[in-house]
Amino acid sequence: MKSYKNLYRKVYALDNLYLAFKKAREDKTLLPYVVEFEGNLDEELNKLHKELISLNYEPHQLKRFIVRDPKTRTIHSSVFRDRVVYHAIVNILEPIFDPTFIYDSHASRKGKGTHKAVERFDKFKRKVSKNGKLANNDYNSNNVIGYVLKADIKHYFETVNHEILLKILRRKIKGENIINLIKKILNNFDTKIKGKGMPLGNLTSQFFANVYLNELDYFVKHKLKAKYYLRYVDDFVILNKDKEILEEYKDKINKYLTNLKLELHPDKSNIIPLRNGITFLGYRIFYHYKLLRKSNLKKFKRNFKDKLELCESGGGGVRF
Repeated sequence: MKSYKNLYRKVYALDNLYLAFKKAREDKTLLPYVVEFEGNLDEELNKLHKELISLNYEPHQLKRFIVRDPKTRTIHSSVFRDRVVYHAIVNILEPIFDPTFIYDSHASRKGKGTHKAVERFDKFKRKVSKNGKLANNDYNSNNVIGYVLKADIKHYFETVNHEILLKILRRKIKGENIINLIKKILNNFDTKIKGKGMPLGNLTSQFFANVYLNELDYFVKHKLKAKYYLRYVDDFVILNKDKEILEEYKDKINKYLTNLKLELHPDKSNIIPLRNGITFLGYRIFYHYKLLRKSNLKKFKRNFKDKLELCESGGGGVRF
């Protein structure tokens, strides 16, 4: 396996920090803290540059808040200068790790996303059901053959094991300075159990979430040889025409996850007939059609209204 050296100096390089600033600023150009940072851009970037070189950089305390959208979640927000550092790290590590990810890992990756994942699910359901073959020649056009193991990893972001994550990263990363920087970011998240958890909302958490569960992806694809598998963060599905095979997969996955100090959520990991429709990534998916869940429709309308109000108030930099 190829490993990479001298990555830390690439992280703190001024051109990388400037690129990181531009990425951190996207869709936030009018926010006061972004305007303030940009007003002293050279000074701010040089300060980060020097702190990183001297190994004196320390992330600020995370701001914790609750969102209900519609599920209640705890989100942690970083100050803007720390977000620049997160982007600087991901700028360097993403080109190394992303090519190792399976095709059907769909979260936080270029050219992927929820819509692409749903498209792939549609393709998989056609393959498994043999283009909509009906069970027992039923007259109901949705009563197709096939099953879905729809699973969720219990409290994923709260339980990611730092030691295991760093071990995975060290397979490709050589050099303790960048590892120590990552440790600082991980340890900045105050959790109930030391050495576990990542803050939901950080760019680095999204990236490391894929690195960590790439281990599961390889197990499912190459050990279990599950053909119709896709994952979006900690939610995944496997499709098969045989329920018994999916039951076997579920048991083996649960056993494998103990290696990662994880477990399937017992209430959210079930085998469902395709004919019943599958709730996945904001849709209720049937063979011939899909329905947008009410909660997602309300969220879309709320976001659209907020952006319209910003435009009407003269706001720039708004993307639809």
